[in-house]
Amino acid sequence: MTTATDTPARHAAVRKVRLRGERSPLASVALHLTLIVASVVAVFPVLWVLLTSLKPAKYATTTDFFRETTLVNYTNLIRDTEFLNWFANSVIISALSTVIGVFVAATTGYAVSRFRFPGKRGLMWTLLITQMFPVAVLIVPIYNIMSTLGLLNQPTGLVITYLTISVPFCAWMMKGFFDTIPREIDESGEVDGLTPFGTFFRLILPLAKPGLAVTAFYSFITAWGEVAYASAFLVGDENLTLAGGLQKFVNQYGAQWGPMTAASVLIAIPAALVFLFAQKHLVTGMSAGAVKG
Repeated sequence: MTTATDTPARHAAVRKVRLRGERSPLASVALHLTLIVASVVAVFPVLWVLLTSLKPAKYATTTDFFRETTLVNYTNLIRDTEFLNWFANSVIISALSTVIGVFVAATTGYAVSRFRFPGKRGLMWTLLITQMFPVAVLIVPIYNIMSTLGLLNQPTGLVITYLTISVPFCAWMMKGFFDTIPREIDESGEVDGLTPFGTFFRLILPLAKPGLAVTAFYSFITAWGEVAYASAFLVGDENLTLAGGLQKFVNQYGAQWGPMTAASVLIAIPAALVFLFAQKHLVTGMSAGAVKG
């Protein structure tokens, strides 16, 4: 039985446990200051680029951010350069890389997750090993392959190249995501008379939206911001992508900070929109894909 003397002691113990979970005023201030400093560090480069893009050339390297604010850098960028062509090329290449990459990665991940076939273990090792090679090692052999196939200076060649980067990682991730979906769903599709393709497209894909969102985001960002392959495989101002076009503003004599920062701001907008569209699925998809390997 609980005595009268046990009750105050129990309440005191509960208060001690609660107090242990509470921060002191000094710790709370330190935490908030740390968060503020981290936020400033994260936002400052982006804000600097944005404000620099709104300054005339004579103030480009100064801290006079709100002096003679103008949009001339944006108007000159669109009027005097091939920026719109670069933008269109990047949109086409990124869209194709995303759509094809999502399809190939999803079907590959599902096949590896659900079926047994000769070479399955070798395929899984290949998906892992291909991620270990840096761009500097692969750019020469891929360049030679594209040259032999006549795909240099063609969007198709760049799309294929980006697929070699994104698909192995995304297929492995999708495999882990499909492992978390119960196999009973596939069996129910078979009972209803669906083919494996029908089961995949009608039953499994609707449940795999978070994983597909991560795959789409990764494929898009890989193609949208890549520089090395785009610079090596494409020539001619009208054929460049945005990443390659930015290099036109830098030479051995200096940099054109106004147009370059304006282009950087415009380049970041589509990436930000894609992120906002996919963000609600990103955490779920990445965590689910990491549950099983």
